[in-house]
Amino acid sequence: MTQEKLGKILSSVAKRMRADFEQSKNFNHNGEAGTSRELIIRDFLAGYLPPHVEAVHNAEIVTVTGETSPQCDIVLIDRGTPSFTTLNGYRIIPNECVYGVIEVKTKLDGEQLVDACNKISKVRRLPKNAYRPTPGLIPRSTSAYGKVHDFFPTSGIVIAFDSLKLETVGGHLAKWCSNRDLVEWPDSVWVLGKGQLQWQSAVNGRIDRSPDLGASLLQIDAIPDQDILLSLALHLNIHFSDAWMNPLDLVPYSGATPLGTSVRRWPPAQAKRQTKALEKP
Repeated sequence: MTQEKLGKILSSVAKRMRADFEQSKNFNHNGEAGTSRELIIRDFLAGYLPPHVEAVHNAEIVTVTGETSPQCDIVLIDRGTPSFTTLNGYRIIPNECVYGVIEVKTKLDGEQLVDACNKISKVRRLPKNAYRPTPGLIPRSTSAYGKVHDFFPTSGIVIAFDSLKLETVGGHLAKWCSNRDLVEWPDSVWVLGKGQLQWQSAVNGRIDRSPDLGASLLQIDAIPDQDILLSLALHLNIHFSDAWMNPLDLVPYSGATPLGTSVRRWPPAQAKRQTKALEKP
């Protein structure tokens, strides 16, 4: 499939998403409207994420140390993630299995941007340390946010159906990032019909999937007939195609919970030595 053909397909997808968004305005309850819009984005993501990554709506992230995330609009997780609970569709997910979080906004302004950035910052700072050792294998690592990590660090993306002028949103984002550690910065911001905010490398001038030392914030306006979905689909594929995780160790999550009571022990069994009778030729 040529890029031109994919672009045309995604242009029609953008129109459908916009129509679904307009329909959601008819919901009387703000919670129902918000949920509907998050599901619109989740369904789009499901079609363009690599097969080992799953988009989960309405979830909470937990750690071995007992920390919890705010309620997340969309969480990108490894498909091998165990279900701690799925009560009424609500998922509780161990942080080690999380590849990214996506905040969905109806109209992105300064206040909504700060809310999304604060949630991303909190989630990314949650520890990931409940992995089983893999002796004999070459340890993997990922470089992002000015550091080398021995796990895949949690990505943070903001997607909005509308916003203030993209230049204004970019100014708010630059201000928010100016007095915070690099590890807290969101990876990108996307607004349907307007464009995207991404990080440009100080080393080679290319767009990086995540901010690194010396990165500049770059505003990229959407081509009117194409919207942002082609760029977003390609970005998702590049960003998460090499997402990885070490084997999850659930034992630390059990904490001090007793697993049973030892009541009896048998002595070691003595194996009977067996000899094979020689057969006559």
